[in-house]
Amino acid sequence: MNTKSIIFGDKVLLVIILLLSIFSFFPVFSSSSYLSYVIDGSSPIFYLLKHFIVLLFGLFLMLSIQLVPYNFYRGISVILLPIGLALLVYTLSIGTIIGGSAASRWIDIPIVGISFQTSSLAAIIIITYTARYLSKVEISKTKFSETIIPLWIPIFAYIFLILPANLSSGLLIFTSLIIILFISGVPLFHLFKMFLILVFLSITFFFFAKTFPDKFPNRIDTWISRIENFNSNKNLDASYQIERAKIAINNGGLIGVGAGKSVMKNHLPQSNSDFIFAIIIEEYGIIGGSLIIILYVLMFFRILVITHRVNDRFGKILVSGLGVFIMLQAFTNISVATQIIPVTGQNLPLISSGGTSAWMTCVSFGMILSVSSSIKNKNGKK
Repeated sequence: MNTKSIIFGDKVLLVIILLLSIFSFFPVFSSSSYLSYVIDGSSPIFYLLKHFIVLLFGLFLMLSIQLVPYNFYRGISVILLPIGLALLVYTLSIGTIIGGSAASRWIDIPIVGISFQTSSLAAIIIITYTARYLSKVEISKTKFSETIIPLWIPIFAYIFLILPANLSSGLLIFTSLIIILFISGVPLFHLFKMFLILVFLSITFFFFAKTFPDKFPNRIDTWISRIENFNSNKNLDASYQIERAKIAINNGGLIGVGAGKSVMKNHLPQSNSDFIFAIIIEEYGIIGGSLIIILYVLMFFRILVITHRVNDRFGKILVSGLGVFIMLQAFTNISVATQIIPVTGQNLPLISSGGTSAWMTCVSFGMILSVSSSIKNKNGKK
C-alpha cells in the first residue's frame, strides 16, 4: 500500500484545503479588530493565535481521521446515532438565552473550557448513517413503509431537534440529505410524501412557537424579521449587518483596498465569521472573492471525481453527502454576504473564525480523504 496515499489521500483536494486554510489567516487577522477594539479590548494577535490553534488541531484531526479505513464509519454511525440524538436533546433543553433570544446551540465542556456546537457533529452522524442505510438496501425497490423507521424517523428526529435553535443548519442538513437520497435512487413520490410531512410539521411547530413564545424566545420573530427585512431599507437597525456588508463590497471594487485596510471591519459584527466574505471582497476586490469561489468550485469538482472513482456504494454516498453539505455551507455564507439570501449565520468553511464548525469541517474532509485513499488506480494500486 502506498504510504503517500495513506497519509494524503487525494492530493489535489488536500492542496485546495491547505490553500484556503493558509489564506484564512489574512482576513481573520484583519477582521478581528471589531472583536478586539469594540467587544473585549484584546489584541487581534490573540484571535490570530486562536485561529491558528483551531486550524492546527483541525488539520491534525483531518489527517488522523483519514488514516482510518472509511468502512469503520459505516458501523460507528449506528453507535453514534443515539448519542447524537441525546446531545441534541440535551442542548435544546438547556435553554441558553443570549441577548433575549434562544441560542440553544452549544454545550459547555468544563474540563477544557470550550463550547461545543452539537448540530455540527449531528450533521456528520446523520449523513453517515443515511449513507450506510442507502448502501445496504436497493432503495428504488424498497417500499415506503419499510423506510419510515430505519431512515425517515432518525432524519426527522435530528432535523426537528436542530431547527428550533438553528434553522439554517437544520435546513442545510435536510437539503443535503434530500440530494443524496435523490441521487441514490429514492423514488420522487417518496420524497414528495416526506416534503408534505415536513411542511405539516413545520406549520405545527410555527403555531406551537407562536402560542407558547416562552418556549422559543424570539426565534420565530427573528426568522420573520430576517425575511421581512431582506432587500428592504425600511428598518435599517434590523438589517444593520447586511447594509454594512454591502458597503464593504462596494468599497472593494475590482481589486480591493488592500490586505488589512478594510474600513467596514470596524463596523460589521461577525466580520470574522458570518460576513467574512464581505471583508475579503473589500480588501481583495471582486478578483480576490472570485478566486475564493473558484477554489470552492474546484474543491467540489474534486469531490465529484472521488465519488466517480470509488467503487463502494457507501463510499460514494458518504463523500457525496459530506461534500454537498460543505458546499452548501460555503455558498450560503457567500450568498448572505452578497445579499442573495437572508442572513443565516453560516460560517465560510476553512476560512471563517470558529471552533466546533471548523473542526467538524476538518473531520468531514478527513472522512472524504479516507475514501479517496482507498481508490485503486488502473494497475490495481492504491
